[in-house]
Amino acid sequence: MNEARRRFRSSLALDLAGLKLRLSLSVGLIVIWVLFMISIPIQRWLWGEATVIRAAELGVLLQAAAVSAWMAQVWGARGALGLAAGVIVGAWAIEWLGVTTGAPFGAYSYSDRLQPQVAGVPLMIPLAWLMMLPPSWAVAARILGNRRPAWAIALIGALAFTAWDLFLDPQMVRWGLWTWTTPGGYFGVPWTNFLGWFASAAALTLVLRPQPVASRGLLAIYMLTWWLESIALLFFWDLPGPAAAGCLLMGGCAFLAWRGSERAH
Repeated sequence: MNEARRRFRSSLALDLAGLKLRLSLSVGLIVIWVLFMISIPIQRWLWGEATVIRAAELGVLLQAAAVSAWMAQVWGARGALGLAAGVIVGAWAIEWLGVTTGAPFGAYSYSDRLQPQVAGVPLMIPLAWLMMLPPSWAVAARILGNRRPAWAIALIGALAFTAWDLFLDPQMVRWGLWTWTTPGGYFGVPWTNFLGWFASAAALTLVLRPQPVASRGLLAIYMLTWWLESIALLFFWDLPGPAAAGCLLMGGCAFLAWRGSERAH
């Protein structure tokens, strides 16, 4: 009996040590990502505009790594790997359909500034979906509380995800990363683009059916993205209109998630 207790305690201690290590890694990746994003305007000032695109790509990789680490905390390594693969493959397929047919976003094309590309879709784009779609699921789970049917997670998560694109699309068009065949009414971006984002994000969520978990780490990434984008577009990238619109809608999603957290306690 004593030997069994000793083994149980030893196993429990190892499990706790492993959990602390994983949590430390997950938190550390968020810190590294945030510090790097804050440094991008400094890199631009030191080395010029040529550094901005490469720095933004590295920022996507760092944020995707942080999200993946928290996904492993929430869904386990195997579940996180399956969801990450599903998001990446699904996002690539949606983007390929977009550049090939114009549906569901509207007619557009990527420039050659983002490399590598597969069938006209930069590989960085599906990673950008990965860095924001799971945090949007966490926002939906927190807003909905115990009422979490799959369709509601899909719709609220898609709204939270689309809110981020109010920042993203005008910025990327300004940087020449993609071009709309017919510029639209939202700072040169067609309104169909946002309908396409909402519909495709909701559909992908329904296909993958992630277990709704309001992970604090994923929520923190969503809220930090809102804060970083609002400040960057307003003060550094000279895009006050998208900064205000994104700040309001994405901030509204973040606020409702925070209120959900308050109610949970």
